[in-house]
Amino acid sequence: MAYLKRTANCGQLRASDAGKTVTLNGWVHRKRDHGGISFINLRDRHGVTQVVVDSDAGAALRAAADELKSEYCVAVRGTVRPRPDSMVNPNMDTGAIELKIEELQILSRCETLPFVIDEKVDAKEDLRLKHRYLDMRSASMQRKLRLRHEAALAVRNFMASKGFYEIETPTLIKTTPEGARDFLVPSRVNPGKFYALPQSPQLFKQILMVGGFDRYFQLARCYRDEDARGDRQLEFTQIDLEMSFVERDDVLSLVEEMVVDLFRKTMGVELETPFARIAYDDAIELYGTDKPDLRFGMAMQDFAALSGAGTFQAFHDAVAAGGAVKALVVPGKADYSRKQIEELEAQAKVYGAKGMAFMKAGAGGSLEGGVSKFFAGQEKTILDRLGAKEGDLVLLVADPKKSVACASLGAVRSKLGAELGLCDPKTFKFAWVIDFPMFEWNEDERKWDPAHHMFTMPQERFHATMEKDPGPVKGDLYDLVMNGYEMASGSIRIHDPELQKRVFNIVGFSEEEAMNKFGFLVEAFKYGPPPHGGAALGFDRLVMLMAGESTIREVIPFPKNTFGISPLDECPSPAEAEQLDDLHIRIVEKADSN
Repeated sequence: MAYLKRTANCGQLRASDAGKTVTLNGWVHRKRDHGGISFINLRDRHGVTQVVVDSDAGAALRAAADELKSEYCVAVRGTVRPRPDSMVNPNMDTGAIELKIEELQILSRCETLPFVIDEKVDAKEDLRLKHRYLDMRSASMQRKLRLRHEAALAVRNFMASKGFYEIETPTLIKTTPEGARDFLVPSRVNPGKFYALPQSPQLFKQILMVGGFDRYFQLARCYRDEDARGDRQLEFTQIDLEMSFVERDDVLSLVEEMVVDLFRKTMGVELETPFARIAYDDAIELYGTDKPDLRFGMAMQDFAALSGAGTFQAFHDAVAAGGAVKALVVPGKADYSRKQIEELEAQAKVYGAKGMAFMKAGAGGSLEGGVSKFFAGQEKTILDRLGAKEGDLVLLVADPKKSVACASLGAVRSKLGAELGLCDPKTFKFAWVIDFPMFEWNEDERKWDPAHHMFTMPQERFHATMEKDPGPVKGDLYDLVMNGYEMASGSIRIHDPELQKRVFNIVGFSEEEAMNKFGFLVEAFKYGPPPHGGAALGFDRLVMLMAGESTIREVIPFPKNTFGISPLDECPSPAEAEQLDDLHIRIVEKADSN
């Protein structure tokens, strides 16, 4: 028997539809029986409509209604009628009407549910992921995946309006060193050889520029074999773009305009523009991180000069070793207990600090507690220099390595921002971090490594000296950050083959090795590559923050859990022996190290 096909959806009907005969299809969200009348909330992707089986309904209709349970999939046909004034529900889009059922079909039945489907499912995450098809029926997941769709559509429309082509790049590529482990795919027809799943489309989008496409983008699937965490998955999506004949400001302006358009179109939010620009070195000095949360102040300050006026030996030792002493003023928190300060100190130690000192700004310009006794007579100078007022707490970290002092106290700043309610999830504070180091020293191997990737253009002011002194060299690199997260990363690329060889030499990459790893790009660059640059935005992370969530698993339809496992389809799973034979693969048990 043919089912009753819907003529309206469950979020569509209004008071103006009263008197119409319509058919709805959906799931039983709630059912209530009162005095022989059955009230059923019928739900689909579009919303919820109350449908009613009146007390005068026929026996067959009553029997069908009596059988209904949560999440039965049904079709109902009936007449739209206004609700009595006392029963209008202003919290439902369809709350002014109800549907008097004249015919009901059960399309499919539902077994006992593993959890209740409500506005938001409160079950444990692995149970939600195992039954993701049920979790997806919740209003919360429906909203978040709709937001993801609308964000993707807004990006595509914007990029097309700016003359970009959406071009797909390969999913099976040559393995190249890009920072994380590659996922390898064995080739059946080429025994002993492997494809890699792309960590990013980096090399191919540069080749597209050599190919003359001028402006490219895609919502690219990327794969990195690394430990999963809240804002990372083994597979993820980037808004990837590349542009020819541009300089840094062209890329930054385009991305900024895209993000502003995205928030306006999908959320009705007007972002504050232009986005701030912060040099990498300043970001580390002020916030202890290259992805600072700018929704609140509390920038760190340099205490090294002031430490010389005191007698606290740990501060003197750090400065003498070429390190740093950093200070953080926490307004109005001089009442923090020793236990609370120790909890903050524990956070600093996670990032390498050996300890954390403190002082409290007391009445009459005094300093109290902690290391204040080592600065007797210097109270006014310290308070004035730090801008600390009565009732403020001063936290201090010293370390022979400046990077440790900054990162440790920066982590404390971030923790305080969350604990003190300074991180409003509905506030979106963007900034560009620019002027990143081009190279970083690898202490273990006693060599220079690329701080990002080897195709980044060194800033022109360093071209003449970069072999002699790679440490100070800044790359034409930039990151877009928001609310303590890195949202995008990019750079202007090297298009001069000779300059590329020089960068390879600095990081100890021989010409033979370069040809082995990146030969197809090196070869392409022999044929007139244009100046070009681009960026990649973490799409999942962006939607996560737009949705007010703290893990990207909440905005990915079918994510893996924190162990890289999909509870839904139970992958990864063993392969059949025949499959392994076809791929010339043999599984060898790892020897027990004990």
